[in-house]
Amino acid sequence: MDWNILWYVIAGILIVAGLVGAILPNLPGIPVMFGGMLLAAWIGHFQKIPVWVIVVLGALAGFSVMFDFVAGSVGARRYGASKAAVWGAFLGTIVGLFFGIPGIILGPFAGAVIGQLASGSPVDHAARVGVGTWVGLMVGTAIKLAVAFMMLGMFALTLVL
Repeated sequence: MDWNILWYVIAGILIVAGLVGAILPNLPGIPVMFGGMLLAAWIGHFQKIPVWVIVVLGALAGFSVMFDFVAGSVGARRYGASKAAVWGAFLGTIVGLFFGIPGIILGPFAGAVIGQLASGSPVDHAARVGVGTWVGLMVGTAIKLAVAFMMLGMFALTLVL
């Protein structure tokens, strides 16, 4: 049995799983995708995919992770979120994963609102914080998806050329 085929299959699974994970806020989809790309390059002894490409892909992955975490916090802070609201948004994201697409969309918002209310804010302020958090997370997710497709395109072009 050729073990390289198995490793390439695993790399492909990681890339696809990472791309799917890129849709979800605060989850490490991009690093998983990068891991698959690094594995594929390593299996091929960096012949088809040179080290410089891996370095650029790694930098893009690092940027994406940083931006994803910062976007939600900036959105929340811009609307005066408390620490409880930021933690609520994070927990709402995690809990929302168990409720499919509606949970992914509403979880961060609900968590931020609940956290802000728990810190003693009035309902209208808590709602603004929830919206700000949600907008920040959606912007972060959009950037993360753009970076994921840039990485995928660069990886694919390197393989073809």
